[in-house]
Amino acid sequence: MGTKPTIAISHLGCEKNRVDTEHMLGLLVQAGYQVDSNEELADYVVVNTCSFIQAAREESVRTLVEMAEAGKKVVITGCLAQHFQDELLEELPEAVAVVGTGDYHKIVEVIERTELGERVKEISAEPTYIADETVPRYRTTNEAIAYLRVAEGCDYRCAFCIIPHLRGNQRSRTIESLVTEAKQLAAEGVQELLLISQITTNYGLDIYGKPKLAELLRALGEVDIPWIRMHYAYPTGLTPDVIRAIQETSNVLPYLDLPLQHSHPEVLRAMNRPWQGQVNDSIIERIKTALPNATLRTTFIVGFPGETDEHFEHLLEFLERHEFDHVGAFTFSPEEGTPAFSLPNQLPQAVMDERRDALMALQQEISLKKNQQQVGRTVQVLIEQENPETGEFIGRSERFAPDVDGLIYVQSQDAEIRLNSFVPVTITHADAYDLFGHVATAASLLRPMV
Repeated sequence: MGTKPTIAISHLGCEKNRVDTEHMLGLLVQAGYQVDSNEELADYVVVNTCSFIQAAREESVRTLVEMAEAGKKVVITGCLAQHFQDELLEELPEAVAVVGTGDYHKIVEVIERTELGERVKEISAEPTYIADETVPRYRTTNEAIAYLRVAEGCDYRCAFCIIPHLRGNQRSRTIESLVTEAKQLAAEGVQELLLISQITTNYGLDIYGKPKLAELLRALGEVDIPWIRMHYAYPTGLTPDVIRAIQETSNVLPYLDLPLQHSHPEVLRAMNRPWQGQVNDSIIERIKTALPNATLRTTFIVGFPGETDEHFEHLLEFLERHEFDHVGAFTFSPEEGTPAFSLPNQLPQAVMDERRDALMALQQEISLKKNQQQVGRTVQVLIEQENPETGEFIGRSERFAPDVDGLIYVQSQDAEIRLNSFVPVTITHADAYDLFGHVATAASLLRPMV
């Protein structure tokens, strides 16, 4: 046997995909491969792709072409591989393998087969696999944070979304498995655990016969990790039981990420989310009453086929009424293979862009107001980076999730600050995205922390 080839992984796409990347890295390292973060030095580049919308596919394809032109042996994994397996092999002679979203755990065997000269297509038509705590994992995020994938896949069939086709139906991990992995991560020094899946409020439905998010949160409350943050919590799944678990579990942050997509019942019906149209206002009010200091984040799609000016006005009024802390907005992307692709009354891109810009301009005012309410408060900040030029530290409070929300810039004024630790920070000013402050003095610490 000669020496094993060097492998780099180029990661694209969401944090569910990132967990797959981390498991592939873990498996390759365990099998004795040199794994290099620098693609130029590697023999093989595994490109873990995204295929969610057109823009993501274009970025994935650009990366593939770049690697091929650099003379690398390209292994295509992730959603684009699941989506366009044969086309990719045809179009990219440099691709030595395509690996599906339910097959990433076979990465070592795939590389071994390509080393023997085979061109490998390893794709389960129906992805059913999900890695658990026994599968090696090499974390690629900031040391202080880790993603804990509680489930994979989705049983809903929203008209615009290709994910169930690419990732299969929902499959959850057991509470025991998740607690075991959380304890392993706590031992590695993780300060913040981010719970992810396609729809976290449905966690456990497939294996326990009913959603078990409340039980999972309480079980994770026993693990020594200061912050537990949920993503993708559908408002309908925030039952009184789940809300009680958030209230009573001290390390579960009252941070709710509600992927609402729209406010108008007609648009929601067209999106095949009729279960949501009835409940938006009342549920959000109920959540705000139960968790008065919750941070609310949401995402909207503008320009869904048939969205009228009136529908869009409804959305703007909804935004103004509820004043979310953080909002993401996307223009509709017609995905082949989804019902929305062939709906009549598709909107011109210019109209969609205009609506997105109007929505974000309104949200910016709201975000600025929300951020300004933090000025004068002292908050716990998880410090994640240092800017050696300015001596400034950068971190987040519980109001901000990594990568999607703002940051807090901290002046240290001679205070001892360690990376990946919590520091009390007094907020001095704010803009629409970020907060600025300094390490709290003894006097300000006598006031209660918020």
